[in-house]
Amino acid sequence: MEEKLTQRPASCIRIVLFGPESTGKTTLSEDLARHYDEPLVKEYMREYLQEVWDAEKRSCEPKDLIPIAQGQIQAENRLSATAKKLLICDTNLLELKVYSEAYYDGYCNPLLLKHALNHYYDLYILTYIDVPWTPDDLRDKPHDREGMFHRFQDTLDRYQKPYFISKGNRKERLEYAVKKIDQLIKNRNREF
Repeated sequence: MEEKLTQRPASCIRIVLFGPESTGKTTLSEDLARHYDEPLVKEYMREYLQEVWDAEKRSCEPKDLIPIAQGQIQAENRLSATAKKLLICDTNLLELKVYSEAYYDGYCNPLLLKHALNHYYDLYILTYIDVPWTPDDLRDKPHDREGMFHRFQDTLDRYQKPYFISKGNRKERLEYAVKKIDQLIKNRNREF
């Protein structure tokens, strides 16, 4: 099981979209992947939980988190081998950790926690709550957006992860993210 949660080394720069539900992570990750013509690691949790909802009409349970984490990191490992310079990740295991603690009274499976903290990303893009909340089968916290945002930001601060907050409309978010990522690429190129 450990192997299925291990992030493989890769030479690409890893960018991860991070934040609460309905804050534009998927939109921005798709825009960035298109802009840079690089692979996008989609959010496996959404796919997995939609199947569970459609089949069983139930929401996420603690037993679902390890299979979700395995699916997420397997997709990331597979796509990191195809990246030229960048790998754009719609989410990661640290996001699962935040959701686990928020929904299960502070509990996070120790195996998930270990891998969430050990995985490396060059930059986190923390998406702000200034976009409208859009309901769907899986979203359920329209009235605690600020509290959830602070959970995500506190996690990045606590573990000293490199990040910036993405705000504004779609165009503004993309332009600012491209500026930050281009600077990261430029700095990386100087190191070699």
